[in-house]
Amino acid sequence: MNFILSRAACLLGVCAFILGAPPQARALDRTNEVFKIFQFPADQIPRIDGDTNDWNMVPESYVIGTDQLVEDFGKHQVTDASTPKIRLKVGWVKGLNRLYFLYEADDDYWDFSEPGLHNDTFELVVDGDLSGGPLIEKFSPAKPLIGQWETYFTLHGTQAQNYHIFTPSAGKDWCMAWGPAQWTKELPYANAAQKYDFKPGEPGHYVLEFWITPFDYAGAEGPQRAVESVLKENKLIGMSFALIDYDDVRSGDTNNGFWNLSRHHTMYGQADQLCGFKLMPLEPALQKKLAAQWSFQVVDMDRRLVAFKDLSVGEIKSWHWDFGDGETSTDANPIHTYKNPDHYVVVLEVEGPAGKSRRAKVWDVAVK
Repeated sequence: MNFILSRAACLLGVCAFILGAPPQARALDRTNEVFKIFQFPADQIPRIDGDTNDWNMVPESYVIGTDQLVEDFGKHQVTDASTPKIRLKVGWVKGLNRLYFLYEADDDYWDFSEPGLHNDTFELVVDGDLSGGPLIEKFSPAKPLIGQWETYFTLHGTQAQNYHIFTPSAGKDWCMAWGPAQWTKELPYANAAQKYDFKPGEPGHYVLEFWITPFDYAGAEGPQRAVESVLKENKLIGMSFALIDYDDVRSGDTNNGFWNLSRHHTMYGQADQLCGFKLMPLEPALQKKLAAQWSFQVVDMDRRLVAFKDLSVGEIKSWHWDFGDGETSTDANPIHTYKNPDHYVVVLEVEGPAGKSRRAKVWDVAVK
């Protein structure tokens, strides 16, 4: 977890000490199951255009449907005829700190004519580093000490983010990023596209395609101090969503139902109540049989000491490194000392049952 010190953050610790509260636990709801986030190949990143064809490769085992939600107000069972029927797929791409979503829903009455919060809504909450704790000012222990607005502008949405996504959004932004960091819902940190052909009050099928950037820290001051959540294979993140259904524009602010993936209604402001989502490796059918790849780090520039790391994909039986200075190695992860300052062409060749593969980097490795 990345810690961004502020007066309010320090007061949080003071408040916890005064109240005798224990440190925030990284608790999750529905701990007996982990939901999966599909990994797209880097050359098949879904285009945000509302076309679902890019998602056809995602297996059904990744789909989250209405039958997995809990209606916590007791107004309806999920089998009720007026309940929206949804399908959600979540994806990611290795090397990008983005989460991709395909949300499809069928409803007998779409309510979206009003300009405010009265709108059928897909409410998404993401905690990219699984740090837990309150993410809205209402639940913050600092609020009694520094007040509502200081808490809001300093802490609300900084360590986990809540997106009120309007389905559909007509004549307004695609979502409300709940908190002062409104920049998180705009490019280059998010993007969205939707498709539908119904009018307010009519039934129909709705498609929303979007991506967001999860943040370990996202402050009101803007992206200059923001810290993106690093996404990598097999990492567990906290995430949940709610489905808020309005069935009559004349009913004021009273919704028809509130369904959660988490079993806790207050998951919208308490990251401890989110569910576990795992960033999955590529599905076997999408993996290359053999592909050489590697990285490096200059360990000591004064000594021209460089560490190389094999990142190749597939079953590998042998490695051959050419460091570009006449020296070679057959280690998987060698450390090499260059005698002279220069920029080098370094080549890794790997071999396995699937054949051979080579990856060269031209002048990436430079020492002085």
